[in-house]
Amino acid sequence: MVSVVVKRDGTEEPFIIEKVVVSILKAGAPIDKAREIARRVECTFANVDKVTARDLTKAILTELRKANEEWYRNWVVFDRAVKRRATEKELEA
Repeated sequence: MVSVVVKRDGTEEPFIIEKVVVSILKAGAPIDKAREIARRVECTFANVDKVTARDLTKAILTELRKANEEWYRNWVVFDRAVKRRATEKELEA
């Protein structure tokens, strides 16, 4: 099971599923759906110890888009407006 996230700046931090849940909640999902999506994302990386933030984000957005297009769009808009990150373009590369 994944235990470490390699952030975009190269630093590492522990993988904490509740951080994923909170991010999904901020995108507009209710708590039960946020936990369900977070668990599916965690299972995606069941056979690795480390995951990059980019791969983690890609997995989250894939699951968000499947569940609800509006939640997906909310995440992308937040990243663009607040984090100044072009998430969709970054994930295409």
